[in-house]
Amino acid sequence: MREFLKSTWESLDREAWQRFFMAVAGLGLAFAAALFSSVARERGNPLATSIFAITALCLALIVGLLTVPFLARRVAAARMKDAFDFELTREGIFYIVFLVIIGIAALNTANNLLWIVEAAMLAAIVVSGIGSAADLRRLELDVVVPKNAFARVPVQLRVNLINPRLWMPAFSVKVFTPVDKKQQRRSWEWSKTEFVFPKKKRWLRMPDYTLSRKNPPPFQPPILTRPVYFTYVAAQNTAGTELEVAFPQRGHYSQEGFSIATRFPFSFLTKSRKVALERDLIVYPPLLEPDDFLDVLPMITGDFVSFMRGRGTELYRIREATPQDPGRFVDWKATAKTGQLKVREFTREDERRLRLVFDNPGPGRVASPAYEHAVSLAASLACHFNTENIDLSYAGSCYDGGLHLADFLRYLATIQPDSRDPQFLDALPVSQDYNVILTSRKPGSLPSALWHSSYVIYM
Repeated sequence: MREFLKSTWESLDREAWQRFFMAVAGLGLAFAAALFSSVARERGNPLATSIFAITALCLALIVGLLTVPFLARRVAAARMKDAFDFELTREGIFYIVFLVIIGIAALNTANNLLWIVEAAMLAAIVVSGIGSAADLRRLELDVVVPKNAFARVPVQLRVNLINPRLWMPAFSVKVFTPVDKKQQRRSWEWSKTEFVFPKKKRWLRMPDYTLSRKNPPPFQPPILTRPVYFTYVAAQNTAGTELEVAFPQRGHYSQEGFSIATRFPFSFLTKSRKVALERDLIVYPPLLEPDDFLDVLPMITGDFVSFMRGRGTELYRIREATPQDPGRFVDWKATAKTGQLKVREFTREDERRLRLVFDNPGPGRVASPAYEHAVSLAASLACHFNTENIDLSYAGSCYDGGLHLADFLRYLATIQPDSRDPQFLDALPVSQDYNVILTSRKPGSLPSALWHSSYVIYM
């Protein structure tokens, strides 16, 4: 019992209770001072009467200044937090029509029984509104999303509905993504400008304002694409469910709020409340199917192996031969001395290094399907070579990420055709890496420094 009371006290707003007790104490002192003022006046002591009266007024004023604004802010914040939206259901419409018919019949017949039925039906509407509001009040929401995902690949989202109330459970609650109708409409806005007269000679110049249409912000695809339904959530308990969601395309998905709604108890109306909860998700480009991906991979692998062959020249050690060693590495002198087959092992002057380069074209140079295919191919190559024993690096137009695969996939997730860096390949630093280049340039326009160490894929 003690632990229950302790947890209950910690869950309450301590500052509100402190203000409450301070207000009660202050008003009690003010009341006592007013009583003393009345006693002093009856005894004919004007000085004491004035002192006690001023003290009572000052205490009441202090309590009002310290408590009333605080409570007003709390009430305003609570009303904003618990602001409800209403939507009449089909059952509610039929119920209201039936209610109107009974009301007309009661007026025409003056039947007391009909008036009792009419009053009971009106009371049911009031009870429905109070019950649905109480069902949603103080409910909390938590949506757990992964840090990243691949397009068209299902991922798991977890939706948790938290009921922190002490005794009242929650019934029939739906969690969904709200539709903001105001953002979809075009609005008007005043913009600062300058009035010039006449326009050519500019004799008169004055600040002015013009009214213009404001385009709605670009549509942000939601993270929660379908509603989640909770039948029952016990008091001081949490109900959670796993939801499988697949995102159709790459990009940055962001959602600033969710909604919880209920039809409890009579389904006359759907009452909903918005929950401010921000969630972000980076969706990587979709990986290509094996048939589309493997027709390029053998050619890249073959050219890469040819480029790396024979690059070790410094002797590392002489060891016993194994069946996998090629015959050209046999050391015949060491074999003759020891009587056992020996081979020479060389050090590598450099590791197997590969650089994946994405040359982002300008707007309109590549059709949208071909561009998305190139982005997906770059992501597929990066994921494939990341699992190989290769020192992999990345480069791209306006790419400022690191050497991690997640950085490059995040770059590909949000990239769009851009003409800010048209000479990216010309300024690409030459290195000992083998380059796999995805570009929209014409064949033969590749810089000469990259000819012997690159495999080019044209968009």
